[in-house]
Amino acid sequence: MSIQDGSVGQLDFVTRHGLHCAEQQATIARIEEDIARHRLRTIRIAWGDQHGIVRGKHVMVHDFMLALKNGIDFQTATLFMDTTNNLFAPMFSSDAGLGMTALAGGPDAILVPDPLTFRVLPWAERTGWVLSEMYLASGEPMPFDTRAVLKKQLRELARRGLDFVAGLEVEFYICKLEDRMLEPAQSGWPPDPPRVSAIAHGFQYLTEDRQDEIDPILQMLQDNLEALELPLRTMEDEWGPGQCEFTFDPRRGIGAADDMLLFRTATKQLCRRHGYHATFMTRPALPNFFSSGWHLHQSLCEATTGGNLFANMAGGEEALSPLGRQYVAGLLAHAPAGCVFSTPTINGYKRYRPNSFAPDRITWARENRAAMIRVLGSAGDRATHIENRAGEPCANPYLYMASQIVAGLAGIDARLDPGPPEASPYESSKPKLPRSLMEATAALRTDAVYRAGFGDTFVDYLLAIKQHEIERFLAHVTDWEHREYFEVY
Repeated sequence: MSIQDGSVGQLDFVTRHGLHCAEQQATIARIEEDIARHRLRTIRIAWGDQHGIVRGKHVMVHDFMLALKNGIDFQTATLFMDTTNNLFAPMFSSDAGLGMTALAGGPDAILVPDPLTFRVLPWAERTGWVLSEMYLASGEPMPFDTRAVLKKQLRELARRGLDFVAGLEVEFYICKLEDRMLEPAQSGWPPDPPRVSAIAHGFQYLTEDRQDEIDPILQMLQDNLEALELPLRTMEDEWGPGQCEFTFDPRRGIGAADDMLLFRTATKQLCRRHGYHATFMTRPALPNFFSSGWHLHQSLCEATTGGNLFANMAGGEEALSPLGRQYVAGLLAHAPAGCVFSTPTINGYKRYRPNSFAPDRITWARENRAAMIRVLGSAGDRATHIENRAGEPCANPYLYMASQIVAGLAGIDARLDPGPPEASPYESSKPKLPRSLMEATAALRTDAVYRAGFGDTFVDYLLAIKQHEIERFLAHVTDWEHREYFEVY
């Protein structure tokens, strides 16, 4: 490669492997105009890793323009890291511990920016941001790229003349940052969590005065999220002290997943810059902090017309169409394994409690927030859709949404019947949701539908990550154990 070509990626990698469609190519001219108009200096080439955590490379504008043609190298060691950046597999062995010789030793692979995701960051000086996808040096897609996992399922929908529609409803906490805990001894794997205080008292759900109290923070977030062109719909004060709920207008295709990734990282960065700490952890270990959930609103539509296929427009009393009912049945049938995608952390399972506004068993119902699947709408309502209430806010959005499509299509293909909706979900005799990540991973290990949809390679990869997390947790001596046994024995 010549000096003029730069040192990023491989020469003409994108063109040689046909990785940009006509729409993406056409968007590059607009990006050049944005770069010039905003006098950008730096572009963050980002990607969502296996955990849904945003990683990125900050490159200069000249190298970014080359990356649009050549891709840009990235260190594949990130694919072997748990949430603490510890390695979960022996990447230096001959098959990297994953049965893949192509990843042995942590070689570089290629990130290809998606021009359609380019944005100018309103809070970072002269800085742009773009999502990317992963490829092996051979030009083959990286099998562990979670954005590619969702795109595969969207292609399957397209093959059937369908599209996925999703709306986000996300709960999280904003805290006042008191101490970032930056002493060297506090910077471990993982580091000590920051010391925080509440920004307001809790348990004042939807109280006007309480929301006004935190309005300056919310307005700061609103200004920046709207500048990013995220389809923000509402901002609400929730149960816990400083707990908020943001909702977003529905989007077709991959848009909602991309939005979720950007929303989380933008919120955390903005809050930190203003002296706050935002957390999407499900159940923080802080007094009076209520659990947070991610309720995923979804439906299928006709790809050509956008018509809602979950709406029952044929008459009768059923809220859902037959196809919608089959989709729900698929979600219920594969719910235990699906929890690995919707609730991927050990902490998230502490949310599944009766009478808690979170589901505790595998049920569906009309307009009942105790059920795992809640149906919103009625017969003849073109806006009828379903809401999966099992998810946690830190779930990888690509895997969460992909899991819905895989299970939902399985229900449609098998013409499954979900049975009657539950009148009292917390009193139902239906099976309970997994009580732990251990139970969920055991279910996923033998779920043929998810293995067929995601592929054995990816499922085994994800299970290896989760098993590593479980083993680290089981090796940790908790405060509960110390209090339970230290004095009495």
